[in-house]
Amino acid sequence: MSKKALVALSGGVDSAVCAYILKERGYEVTGIMLRLYDKPDSIDLEDAKSVCEKLNIPLVNPDYRQEFRELVINRFAQDYVNGKTPNPCVDCNRYVKLPFVFKYAEEKGFDYVATGHYARVKYDENRGKYLLLRGEDRKKDQSYVLYNLKQKELSRLLLPIGEITKDKVREIAERENFSVAHKSDSQDICFIEGDYYDFLKNECGVTLIPGDFINKDGRVLGKHKGAVCYTRGQRKGLGLALPEPMYVVAKDMEKNTVTLGFNDDLMSCEVLSQEVNLISVDEINEPLEVTAKVRYNQVDTEAVATMEKGLLKVVFKYPQRAVTEGQSLVLYRGDEVLGGGKII
Repeated sequence: MSKKALVALSGGVDSAVCAYILKERGYEVTGIMLRLYDKPDSIDLEDAKSVCEKLNIPLVNPDYRQEFRELVINRFAQDYVNGKTPNPCVDCNRYVKLPFVFKYAEEKGFDYVATGHYARVKYDENRGKYLLLRGEDRKKDQSYVLYNLKQKELSRLLLPIGEITKDKVREIAERENFSVAHKSDSQDICFIEGDYYDFLKNECGVTLIPGDFINKDGRVLGKHKGAVCYTRGQRKGLGLALPEPMYVVAKDMEKNTVTLGFNDDLMSCEVLSQEVNLISVDEINEPLEVTAKVRYNQVDTEAVATMEKGLLKVVFKYPQRAVTEGQSLVLYRGDEVLGGGKII
């Protein structure tokens, strides 16, 4: 009897080819596309339906809009109000997409869950653990956004796209005449069209209160439109005529000030994170040599990791630019994701 796989579809080419590969491997495949946010003019659901019709597999579309609002959108807005710069894609995978797909799979008797992420899962018999590995296509690797996965989830997760390159994915989609074969990759946050801060103001009720831009000595440099509108490392869009380039280096949400400084002020070697999840190691009880990165589109670099009282600290060999509270710190050892945490 063939194993049953529930494939999370996004309406894009990667998840479509994921479903195709698993069907070719003999799995009994069902597509699932969570209804999370009604975006005007979105064709993603129609594209997912088209793929499922092509593959002759069923598609389910359960409604999780309320959960998505509470666990992702509201969290996104609150993080900005608290002066952080969140990564809602990490939170969505952690709190909504993967948990609810796994929950649906368990309730309906599926053996596996599959996604179109560029990452891999491997079982290590020596350690008795499932490992999360980078995708074979390093340019498309998405292991960074999956660092919150637990052993139970990894034991039932299939990631066939992680074994091939993006070019191969496109090639398969073209050969099979999928309607999404040439669909471009999504680059933006799914629930936002246009300006983040218009969304925070209009959709989340966040009030933008003007305040002062200051330098490190506290001297007022000009007025800002609201501290939530700026993120560490930002230079463009400040609306100031300055004699030399200056960047956002800090925000004080209570005083409603935004501190500007120079590029050197953005460099730091030590990063602290909480909400830590470790995948392939049970604990870090002594200094551990790793590579690490503090944002998605970044090459990981040499560092030493330690943990104390639930907090993960990394000391980088070379200074990192514009480390930002609310983003994720993810640790690697070669292709293996050791774990990570939320930067504080």
